[in-house]
Amino acid sequence: MAAPSVSPQSVLERVRKERVRFVNLQFTDVLGVVKSVTIPAAQLEDCLTHGKWFDGSSIEGFARIAESDMYLMPDLSTFAVIPWEKGENTTARVICDVFTPDGQPFEGDPRRVLARNLEELAKLGWGLHTGPELEFFLLQRDEKGVELPLPHDRGGYFDLSTDLAMNVRKEMVNALEEVGIEVETSHHEVAIGQHEIDFQYDDAFKTADNCVTFKYTLKAIALLHDLHATFMPKPIFGINGSGMHTHLSLYDLKTGDNLFVDSADEYGLSTLARQFIAGLLAHARGMCALLAPLVNSYKRLVPGYEAPVYISWARVNRSALIRVPQISPGRPDSTRIELRCPDASCNPYLAFSVMLAAGLDGIKNELSPPPPVEENLYHFDEFQRAQRNVGTLPAFLGEALDELERDHVIRQALGDHVYDRFLEAKRAEWNEYRLQISQWELDRYLPIF
Repeated sequence: MAAPSVSPQSVLERVRKERVRFVNLQFTDVLGVVKSVTIPAAQLEDCLTHGKWFDGSSIEGFARIAESDMYLMPDLSTFAVIPWEKGENTTARVICDVFTPDGQPFEGDPRRVLARNLEELAKLGWGLHTGPELEFFLLQRDEKGVELPLPHDRGGYFDLSTDLAMNVRKEMVNALEEVGIEVETSHHEVAIGQHEIDFQYDDAFKTADNCVTFKYTLKAIALLHDLHATFMPKPIFGINGSGMHTHLSLYDLKTGDNLFVDSADEYGLSTLARQFIAGLLAHARGMCALLAPLVNSYKRLVPGYEAPVYISWARVNRSALIRVPQISPGRPDSTRIELRCPDASCNPYLAFSVMLAAGLDGIKNELSPPPPVEENLYHFDEFQRAQRNVGTLPAFLGEALDELERDHVIRQALGDHVYDRFLEAKRAEWNEYRLQISQWELDRYLPIF
């Protein structure tokens, strides 16, 4: 997937020109955690030819000890000098693909999972555009550097005078642009201490790489200000959580035309777009464990905090799972749909893969979505929801994992290796959580029983 215009010679010349001392060879595990092998810049030329070997048995979801040898091969289109690590030890990073000893792409590499799904889409002559909106909190840290669940400010949506992090966000934007991410907007979000920075809508593969880079860039800049940037879905009780609303559309690989556009339709959507929506709705419960993968994710997906709970679609209704954003006059090519249940704790490579698989299943089976629901679903009772054929998302991680096990389309999108390792890791996480005794339980029950 590397851009052909990026040659090894141009990268090596940049390393010399900018006096890069170290290079981080970056990849992610199945859960989306960033991993890195650091090499001296003098080793980069050999790495570009032969790769860099590492032990995969210690990486979550990668391999057993008996099959641990793997190597990293840099994707030079992702090479960037890290702006906050310049100076005597100037460091660059490059995102890598993972290969097995026989030179085959490793099927447990999340980046490979997305590449494989996009390759299948390309056989139809189509590509996928995605635009994730990653919300995050800036929290205070104590004198020992421990993160505190205390917001950095008391601001609200689009606030100015109470937004203490305006200059911090500007530094974040500068850093993102230096590593090649084109930022469109930044602003304070609804909750105290909550923020959002949006970057350009683009091809899903590039956007997934950008998601990974975005998160650790923001954490690094926050730390320079003695703050902690967290993408935890619900870090603070009683206020809005953080999501990763994701905008989606298909486009023609030859012409670049947006395949979701139909100006004659009431919602401006083509038949293809409506079928894609139907597929997302049909597989919403099955893919939820990938899109909202933490125990904590389901404390965000509750009524009353602008997060979706009900499986429906609409245009203006922000309680719906899928929304059709208004399009600026004269810009039909920006037609898209917005899936509102993901949060930024997900692995973006896997998240985009299952979104694509769900939507394509709707297209392949010519599914039709139910009528849109524009009323506030939080005001519906159970009978009204049943009348309108409105289901609900899983209420907790264990339920989401059960739904994942039932969904063969989502399993196929992940591939058996990733499916098995992801399910194993998340089952362990859920079972460990179930056995914990929380402070809430102690405070509520210990004085009484």
